[in-house]
Amino acid sequence: MPGERARVIVMNSALGPLDYRVPAGMRVEPGSVVVAPLGPRQLLGVAWDADRLATEEVGDNRLRNLIAVADVPPLPTPLRRLIEWTADYYLAPLAGVVRMALPSSSALEGAKLAIEYRATGHVPDRLTPQRAQALERIGDRQGLVRELAAIADVSDAVIRGLVKAGAIEAVEVDVDLPYSAPDPDYAPPNLSPEQAGVSATLRGAVAGAAFQPFLLDGVTGSGKTETYFEAVAEAIRMDRQTLVLLPEIALTEPFLKRFHARFGCEPVAWHSGLRQSQRRRAWRAIASGDAKVVVGARSALFLPYPKLGLIVVDEAHETSFKQEDGVHYHARDVAVMRGMFEGCPVVLATATPAIETRHQVALGRYAELKLPGRYGAAEMPAIEAIDLLRDPPPRGRWIAPTLTRAIDATLERGEQALLFLNRRGYAPLTLCRHCGHRFQCPNCTAWMVEHRLIRRLACHHCGHVMPTPRACPECGEEESLVACGPGVERIADEAAALWPDARIAIVTSDTIWSPAKAAEFVARMEHREIDIVVGTQLVTKGYHFPDLTLVGVIDADLGLAGGDLRAAERSFQQIMQVAGRAGRGTKPGHVYIQTHDPKAPVMQALVSGDAESFYEAETEARQEADAPPFGRFAAIIVSSEDKDAAHDTARAIGRAAPRVEGMDVFGPAPAPLAMLRGRHRFRLLVHARRVFPVQEAIRDWLGGVDWPAKVRVAVDVDPYSFV
Repeated sequence: MPGERARVIVMNSALGPLDYRVPAGMRVEPGSVVVAPLGPRQLLGVAWDADRLATEEVGDNRLRNLIAVADVPPLPTPLRRLIEWTADYYLAPLAGVVRMALPSSSALEGAKLAIEYRATGHVPDRLTPQRAQALERIGDRQGLVRELAAIADVSDAVIRGLVKAGAIEAVEVDVDLPYSAPDPDYAPPNLSPEQAGVSATLRGAVAGAAFQPFLLDGVTGSGKTETYFEAVAEAIRMDRQTLVLLPEIALTEPFLKRFHARFGCEPVAWHSGLRQSQRRRAWRAIASGDAKVVVGARSALFLPYPKLGLIVVDEAHETSFKQEDGVHYHARDVAVMRGMFEGCPVVLATATPAIETRHQVALGRYAELKLPGRYGAAEMPAIEAIDLLRDPPPRGRWIAPTLTRAIDATLERGEQALLFLNRRGYAPLTLCRHCGHRFQCPNCTAWMVEHRLIRRLACHHCGHVMPTPRACPECGEEESLVACGPGVERIADEAAALWPDARIAIVTSDTIWSPAKAAEFVARMEHREIDIVVGTQLVTKGYHFPDLTLVGVIDADLGLAGGDLRAAERSFQQIMQVAGRAGRGTKPGHVYIQTHDPKAPVMQALVSGDAESFYEAETEARQEADAPPFGRFAAIIVSSEDKDAAHDTARAIGRAAPRVEGMDVFGPAPAPLAMLRGRHRFRLLVHARRVFPVQEAIRDWLGGVDWPAKVRVAVDVDPYSFV
């Protein structure tokens, strides 16, 4: 760098950019990953463009030397611009965003061999409960000692004991083995005329190497994946990289199979389930440009692709693309910005576009490509509402007689059925029938959810678990605990009682926690080893089972509760997605929606298939309320283990709120989830006009308020969660 001085973002969000001296013989350029001294410690950092970041002027005599430069390519210029934009838009520390582009330090080290561990199949003579649990959970997985300990939920010492006993062995791994190159001409598909027209447009956009966002709006089963695969093939031919974002880790495995069938090998995967050696191998292949196609969760968006030619956001309507902790970014929107900085097309693929995305199409900023019909002989399923007031289930049951008869007929034909309820566990609330005591999480203002499969009560917010007691802890009465309301486990119990010969599978994040588990579920469905699936939103997208012809939505009203402005839209999307699992082959599909209010606009839109009228009404309501995409929201969340400190800070922030035209501030008020993970929470909601510079206003506003170190203040721009 000029003047042998480097401006560095160190991996400490409390610090701004710092200047360092570049020792003689060391080459540092913007984007270089460096090791920098900070007090007695050594921290990773990234050298930045000095002209883009202001810092305190420090004389050369006070500068400390950089210690080392990592042997990896510098973060590319478009990625640095994206990091700056993300930090500015979402009011996040620059270091917090930079950290998402860097993996664990192992990817930056030069060594190419690692020692990992795997089970040998030998069962030791001394088999303690913890050792048995470890061997059962590890199965055929492989990893470092601490990774296997985390998988098995045991201490490192248990794993080391199994190594000594010969039940687990060390293996040498070449962690930088090259990936297979996908072949764009391996197995080209037979596309319908509609698919061929859309794929030609996408291929042309990739060849043009210019920024253009597309909404690929196709009904469930229309072949959106096969269509954008042809754009992926074009990027491979041009020696460009492709990023495909998926909303759920469980969707990775079905996608990998489809990709392998089309291109002859699997793409590079990036998600939280990877071992440390796998993350290192993937990151280095991505940074070098050798990884041609990457499929991953939202975190894959910030990886250092040197030659990105296409970005695809699959199931782009999914709310799980919004990160709710750390940097509160929305991957769908950041993907579009990355495409702009990279100069490449971005494809948002979905059967149920978000209103924000439809609005961008209406403004002419996104091009819309439509696939209005299912591929081949498959047709959209018939959808019918079951009025639970007129056709209620028997007392103590949750499946209405009409749906019961439909499942009878489905099973008689040898076909498969899916029962959908977006609620994990057995029951959302457990209480004592004797004294009325309700089991609440000690760390959160939330009820403990009963999970009978593991005989535990669990909090779905902080993860706190406790054994289900025999007696009420309040009054001591035994056998007095009652489960209130249904979860998927309770529906599965009811299904087992109604159809004792049927093979039933429960599919939730509790049972499908990894791509391997998802692959196992897919194989069982394809081999007809499952008759009835009982699942949450995990089964609403991405899966294609030709023999699944019936879908029953147990409680279609569930998602409409609360004051969430997106509640109706989200319910419509979720039920349309789960309905799209039915009749994807040649056999006709049928969907039954159980509801207490069949005349509700969202229910009528689902039954009639008139999505356009529903979206128009929702969009009009948003416009009248100046809600997104016509206005702006930002949430300020104040939290602390000390309730008074959180409350006082929230009030101080509220008193300091600017009174300006175009922006209103509501609150502070206790958050609906007033305590989370042991921290008391208060919220303020900022509502601003679309053109109002809300980030600048909030930055100046909070910059003038001091609060204690024990209080945490987080800003969520464009919030999706209001709890």
